[in-house]
This record gives sequence, structure tokens and C-alpha cells, in this order.
Amino acid sequence: MQQTLSLTVRMAVIGVLLGALSACATVKPEQQLSAVEAKANSAMSEARSAASAAKAAMDAAGAAADAAAKAQSTADAAMACCSENKDRIERMFEQTMKK
Repeated sequence: MQQTLSLTVRMAVIGVLLGALSACATVKPEQQLSAVEAKANSAMSEARSAASAAKAAMDAAGAAADAAAKAQSTADAAMACCSENKDRIERMFEQTMKK
């Protein structure tokens, strides 16, 4: 997922740079350079923000998976207890019926 995000960001940066270079044909080279640098910095900032959000999402997903595993473990323990209680009640009922 991070590789796809990284590739997307790189392609966006290249697209912005190519667009800036082709759209600024009548602008002085210094202005072109400044515009390209500003757009590249903006794209880089957005990429860092996206990467940070993706990492936070991955961390949250990991925490959710851990919580789900704990819940499954608790449910399994409750089911085992329930089965034991059922068996005990059946044995008690059988003993009562024998008397």
C-alpha cells in the first residue's frame, strides 16, 4: 500500500512539474524555477501528509486486529465455559433421573 501511495505521489509530482514547465513558456526562467520549486514543495508536503495519514491508518488497523483477536479469545473462553456448564447440567439431570 505504501509503495502504491509512493508511486502515486511521485507521478503527481512529475505531472505537476511537467505541467508547470509547459504552462510557463512566457515566464522568465527565474519565475519558472520559483513556481516549479513552490509546486514541488507543495506536492512534497502533501505526500508527507498522505504518508503520515497512511501510517496512522495502518497503526489503527493493527490495533483493531489486536482487539478483534482478544475478543475472539474471550468469546472462545466463554463458549468453553458454556459447554462445560451444559455438560455438568446434563450429568446432574441424568443423576436425578436415575434416583
